[in-house]
Amino acid sequence: MAELKYEIKETIGVLSENAKGWTKEFNRVSWNDYPPKYDIREWSPDHSRMGKGVTLSDEEFENLKKLINGENVEIGDDVDESQII
Repeated sequence: MAELKYEIKETIGVLSENAKGWTKEFNRVSWNDYPPKYDIREWSPDHSRMGKGVTLSDEEFENLKKLINGENVEIGDDVDESQII
């Protein structure tokens, strides 16, 4: 398996911390030298290990903000609406 390359470009905030010191963080992360995406996941205290998480493009992040604020989101033509819950 190829090595996963990542760099935390911006730390936005810590959402929580568990008893073992791992923190659930909201960051901008560059994965494998691609442009950074918004990212929510758990990290070990030294950021050498990580848990499963969610990455969001800029557009997905803006849509999430709208949904949290109770606004409607316009979905583009390239989305298969049958896959939306």
